[in-house]
Amino acid sequence: MEALQISPSRITSPRLTENSIFNSFGGVRQVGFASLLTRNIKNQSFCANKTRSYNKGGFITRSSSSAQDKEVEDGLLLDTQRDISGSVIGFHLIPHSETQGNDANGGVQLSEEIGTSDKASTRTVHNVVFVTSEAAPYSKTGGLGDVCGSLPIALAARGHRVMVVSPRYLRGNPSDKQFSNAVELEERAKIYCFGAEQEVGFFHEYRAGVDWVFVDHPSYHRPGTPYGDTFGAFGDNQFRFTLLCHAACEAPLVLPLGGFNYGEKCLFLANDWHAGLVPVLLAAKYRPYGVYKDARSLVVIHNLAHQGVDPAVTYSNFGLPQGWYKALEWVFPTWARTHALDPGEAVNVLKSAIVTADRIVTVSQGYSWEITTPEGGYGLNELLSSRKIVISGITNGIDGNEWDPSTDEHLPCHYSVHDLSAKVQCKIALQKELGLPVRSDCPLIGFIGRLDYQKGVDIILTGIPELLQDDVQFVMLGSGEKQYEDWMRQLEEVYKDKFRGWVGFNVPISHRITAGCDILVMPSRFEPCGLNQLYAMRYGTIPVVHSTGGLRDTVQTFDPYAKEGSGEGTGWAFSPLSKESLLATLRIAVGTYKEHKPSWEGLMKRGMERDSSWDKAATQYEQVFEWAFIDPPYAG
Repeated sequence: MEALQISPSRITSPRLTENSIFNSFGGVRQVGFASLLTRNIKNQSFCANKTRSYNKGGFITRSSSSAQDKEVEDGLLLDTQRDISGSVIGFHLIPHSETQGNDANGGVQLSEEIGTSDKASTRTVHNVVFVTSEAAPYSKTGGLGDVCGSLPIALAARGHRVMVVSPRYLRGNPSDKQFSNAVELEERAKIYCFGAEQEVGFFHEYRAGVDWVFVDHPSYHRPGTPYGDTFGAFGDNQFRFTLLCHAACEAPLVLPLGGFNYGEKCLFLANDWHAGLVPVLLAAKYRPYGVYKDARSLVVIHNLAHQGVDPAVTYSNFGLPQGWYKALEWVFPTWARTHALDPGEAVNVLKSAIVTADRIVTVSQGYSWEITTPEGGYGLNELLSSRKIVISGITNGIDGNEWDPSTDEHLPCHYSVHDLSAKVQCKIALQKELGLPVRSDCPLIGFIGRLDYQKGVDIILTGIPELLQDDVQFVMLGSGEKQYEDWMRQLEEVYKDKFRGWVGFNVPISHRITAGCDILVMPSRFEPCGLNQLYAMRYGTIPVVHSTGGLRDTVQTFDPYAKEGSGEGTGWAFSPLSKESLLATLRIAVGTYKEHKPSWEGLMKRGMERDSSWDKAATQYEQVFEWAFIDPPYAG
């Protein structure tokens, strides 16, 4: 077969661009592949040679001249796409790390290695579009950035074509270097919202098998965090994230990433309220005109406490038809209104996403239940309960390469589950760095996180004077409310030999605290997932957590009598949330550390052996993807 005809929707570039690696196209019936598929082969994947070009007739032709076309250096894997009956309806092109099966003439040759790999799928692969306000390492303020920086890579490794759409934040400081490898694209999008036409640009970087797309607009160019600065939240956040949602819906249609756009059959993952307009836009702006009729959307709730609520009069800013107001309508309960004549009318972006998304995902199984309760639903519990059948809880993973005590560049010594001897050296080095008395036998307790009410910092600080009467040391790392920062400084003055408080956040020191401490405490009032407990277990540090949300899901309370006395569990989860309960649990942990060394070592090893990989989470997301395509999309 000398040529393969394809008809991708909305191809905007007549030639492949440099470093083009793509993995999905659809179009005419793939008659030319019939002879290949009927042969006696072990799998249905093959590798296309890197020398390809377009001719004027819209065909991909093959050439032996590498100078003629240098778009793809490592080749492409093509995998069959099937419908429910099992019939072949198309092919997906997926990145491949090694050039396999290229013949001397630049032809197509079948690859047999792929059939033995779990990542080369017989499963359905999708064009997945993440929409998020932050994605590590480009922008990060918490767990949202970690998830949207790691999960896309895990899904791409499993054969999906993945795009991440996020703002291009320029703060005028060294963090701007994170975007240095992103190249500005020629395509721009004109968006009507806030009563005028807005124009945005796009920057693109292909890294780790993922298309990282950054929306560029002057509103993203300012000092501070993605959401605010020292004076509070930015007053134009509704405008900034409305632009993001509109641009994210346009990106799969207009950006020829790797030579081909993603097209209309995409699966959008809208993360938190900042991306909450995406499901509404699909239903209200595109589907009535036959666009995105086969697309699906998931809303991923990382923290239900933040919902994107604004006055009702701002509805016209979103660029939505008037008939869709009810999807965003929100009425505050009487007790929450500012005065007796206040009607309490507002628009709620996250509520609209919950109404219109095809599936709802939370970042832990426990949190998927909590958001349906009055205590954890923040006013949306009844709506979420009505959609309980489409809610799934998937616990976040962690980056096993960044968080690995055997290779961590931030640690003075390395250790593993098979050799824990160097962990005590990390503890001694931490004590020296912080100016604490060097005592390898003294239990060292740590806290890493935001200093605010949600994290239960008030419970820790009120209990520390009593706790430090015992033979323990305590270290805290974090920033947040000024009252807690001042409280930490005061405690350090009073307990110079037992307490250290580090105001601010520092990545290397967070790694060293995680490795050097014996116990990590997390008394959060609510925690959708939590990552620090996962990092702690990975490093053989025992978590003591409040039994809520993802903390309850991931930390199994130690039972020394289970399994015929060998014990089970990876830490302690306490309830209710109180100073007394926290102190009692910490004293049980300290007693186990001092008096039952074999049990303590078992706790460490079980935590380190726990599978917290993103690949495990990606497998569960794939199941939700399949469910999302079972029913028709939301149509209003």
